[in-house]
Amino acid sequence: MTAPPSGRDGLTGAEAVAEALRAAGVPRLYGVPGGGSSLDLVEAAAARGIPFVLARQETAAVIMAATEAELSGRPGAVVVTRGPGVGNAANGIAQAALDRAPLLLLADGFTGTERAFATHQFFDHAAMLAPVTKAQARATEPGGAPGAIAATLLATAMAAPRGPALLEVSGGVARAPAAPLPLAALAGAAAAPEGPALAAARRLLAAARRPVLVAGLEATEPAACAALRALAERLGCPGLVTYKAKGVLPDAHPLFGGVFTGGEAEAPLLREADLILLAGADPVEFIPQPWRYGAPVIDLGTAPRPLHYHAPAAALYGPLAPALAALAAEAAPSGWEAAAIAAQRAAWLRALANAPGGNRGLSPQAVVEITQQACRVAGRDPRVSVDAGAHMFPCTTFWQAERPGDLLISNGLATMGFALPAGIAAALHDPGRGALAFTGDGGLLMALGELATAAVLGAKLTIVVFNDASLSLIDIKKGGRALPDGALGWPEADFAGALRALGGTGLRAADEAGFRAALAEALAAPGPALVDVRVDPGSYPAQIKALRG
Repeated sequence: MTAPPSGRDGLTGAEAVAEALRAAGVPRLYGVPGGGSSLDLVEAAAARGIPFVLARQETAAVIMAATEAELSGRPGAVVVTRGPGVGNAANGIAQAALDRAPLLLLADGFTGTERAFATHQFFDHAAMLAPVTKAQARATEPGGAPGAIAATLLATAMAAPRGPALLEVSGGVARAPAAPLPLAALAGAAAAPEGPALAAARRLLAAARRPVLVAGLEATEPAACAALRALAERLGCPGLVTYKAKGVLPDAHPLFGGVFTGGEAEAPLLREADLILLAGADPVEFIPQPWRYGAPVIDLGTAPRPLHYHAPAAALYGPLAPALAALAAEAAPSGWEAAAIAAQRAAWLRALANAPGGNRGLSPQAVVEITQQACRVAGRDPRVSVDAGAHMFPCTTFWQAERPGDLLISNGLATMGFALPAGIAAALHDPGRGALAFTGDGGLLMALGELATAAVLGAKLTIVVFNDASLSLIDIKKGGRALPDGALGWPEADFAGALRALGGTGLRAADEAGFRAALAEALAAPGPALVDVRVDPGSYPAQIKALRG
């Protein structure tokens, strides 16, 4: 089927929406379709060169779309059925909202005529998702302009701060004639900041002897990343990165100071700072603890946000790259010495080290480091997705990142079940690099059906399961509570067997030699491969204490 040109008369509603998706550069349509408008939207999108990826569960589909949106810089799109489809998507939409990922959720909707007699599968989709979407709209009555509505919502999703939007499209609208998509207005070039705010920020920077940069999720945009590296090198000052900004300043860079969470591990470095520059670091990325530093703060972000923990001494809001470049233009070298930065980085790594593993399995840190070594030996450079759970701490600390997007994580929501669908999306986005998913057993159990998705797609994805048959992070938090047996654990699952049954490569390991051999086989596999490795969780409590204080 040949797609009609954008704006041609005679489009159906589904075709008009698909035109809007194509115009916005949506790379793929993910979802679990139902009746109503879903199949029409899938067909119309495919006819316009937007492939459809069938997930096994709606939240996984949203995580896939959000991940590709982060990597591509274009909005993602998801199609789901009414009622349970929207309900199942809610966790994924919350993840996209709190991780600032732009996407459009296309849900089947009810016409007014249907609402006169239909209560089956009906609830107010927009009301339920209102707290986690930037905008909601309905195109449920034939004769409107669903393409224009979709285009507006996609633009809203991309506007700072980015996030998801909802569009309900009824089956009647999807198949009825619709107004053509209007011509899009050209966006103007990003202007450099000027005025009192820039002057105030420059005065603060000129007076500082020991400034520290903190890069956050907004600094992953290529121009912003380049500008931040240039400013750090001009100042010769240490740079910290949030989880989502891993790679903005490479781990191997001599100015890399560690990972910033808002906790205790990075505090020794920041207590020496006489100025802190938050560069695209959204407060949603920080753990919920009071701000602990007295140094003045320059807040650089794409849009104002409520900074409940402190009032910045200067704030520059708008495109990040021009603001960073404007500061760099008049910046002078700071008083930091390379040896002092290196010592702080080494102390940070020592504080977060996992103790060697024992009879219960490998050290979590060893799993991460051995995996990266194996990738290098195999000539592989995969993007890494990391699930929520205790294993995320060694993964985010010890996995060496070189570029933005090398490490993918749900930070704002920190939802379990993220790593597998995110890894699938990363592998589809860049098949040459492929992907590697670090997941705990609990997170994988939540997304187990997506092993079938990976197998059917033949995704170049390696899955490493930190298997300790427990919710380790929650077990650490239980304190002295007398919980019933089995409250925080389960029988050890055979994840390797599960992937083999679905058509992929599944392997198990319980010691270092076995893990190295299994990794070599998994990394050589043509499609998805899983290594289920037994880990010793004994050193997690000390690591988390060192991290958060």
